[in-house]
Amino acid sequence: MSVAEQIRTIAAEARQASFAMAKLSSAVKNELLLDMAQGLVNNAEEIIAENKKDLAAGKERGLSSAMLDRLMLNEARIKGMADAIREVAALPDPVGEVTGMWKRPNDLMVGKMRIPLGVIGIIYESRPNVTSDAAALCLKSGNAVVLRGGSEAIHSNLAIATVLKGELAKRNIPAAALSLIPFTEREGVTEMLKQEEFIDVIIPRGGESLIRFVVENSKIPVIKHYKGVCHIFVDASADFEMAREIIINAKVQRPGVCNALETLLIHKDIAESFVPFIYQALDAQKVEIRGDETFRSFAPQAVPATEEDWYAEYLELILAARVVDGLDAAIDHINRYCSLHTESIITGDYGNAQRFIREVNSGVVMVNASTRFSDGNQLGLGAEIGISTTKLHSFGPMGLTDLTTTKFIVYGAGQVRP
Repeated sequence: MSVAEQIRTIAAEARQASFAMAKLSSAVKNELLLDMAQGLVNNAEEIIAENKKDLAAGKERGLSSAMLDRLMLNEARIKGMADAIREVAALPDPVGEVTGMWKRPNDLMVGKMRIPLGVIGIIYESRPNVTSDAAALCLKSGNAVVLRGGSEAIHSNLAIATVLKGELAKRNIPAAALSLIPFTEREGVTEMLKQEEFIDVIIPRGGESLIRFVVENSKIPVIKHYKGVCHIFVDASADFEMAREIIINAKVQRPGVCNALETLLIHKDIAESFVPFIYQALDAQKVEIRGDETFRSFAPQAVPATEEDWYAEYLELILAARVVDGLDAAIDHINRYCSLHTESIITGDYGNAQRFIREVNSGVVMVNASTRFSDGNQLGLGAEIGISTTKLHSFGPMGLTDLTTTKFIVYGAGQVRP
């Protein structure tokens, strides 16, 4: 059987399994997830043994130490994966929720009910924990899932999926409700992206190049974000100490992630005092600052910024900085250069905070908080399937509810349309 035929079979079987998943009660799904979590713990030794094969292959391929660290599994990380599944089990089940009901003049009752999306395809890189996280979120929301992990984690992903699928079998739930494409050929991705007859949505998780490849080749709707160009605007009324703590956290705590700060905007009325203050604090943290002309007039040590810096997602200890005329200029800059990910204002002015929230066009907008909180778990979603910077049908970090849609439900008493 060719790769194309295998992929089509996997997708078709997932579609059939999705009908069974949609009928499961919350209690059955929660019990399933709890047993899956325990199964990971019970089989940690076998999973780690398979993971060592990936680590050895990765070293031979010259993967960076950072990539190898993302790939590595140990007992503590497997326990963390199990705990993440348990957290999903504890979340309210969105399936079947009636989100509204209203009466028409003819006495028809019309409402909307949450239902699963159907079959979700996840294409991801590096991190084996995505296998269990994505499976838990998709299954809890009543969906079937087709997973395609990176070649660098194939043994780890297969080991994890085998454990999880074993729990499906114990309950006579179709095994195809959770499928992991078992081969690494790139053709597997391109064929998966053609299965619009069976897969309802694709969610890519990885670097910008992977996501752009998926978008350019998919016949299936894609929920995506390319990058995180996150901004903080320090308003004229900001508390300097608060601003420093938030900015340092947002830029330095973990610079290589998509919710790290990339551009700092400063109100001109405080620039003379705040720019040297924040430059010193960031310089002490080994952050390279690329400033505009006004910023550099107060911190001449800064590197001159170019137009490209306002679009940049550095993912390292580099920060673009600009002095702006005020709130309007800050909002204009953000809406022009942002990637629709996360933006924050530091201010003591309630009116400015409310305007910032209303007018900034990103998936997460914050007041007096670090952009590092733009994460499904931190926002109370339990776990995150991904981040969407598109607005159909979800915007921002995505949790269980975002893996559902709604259908209309209508209650009548014999009405006919005249």
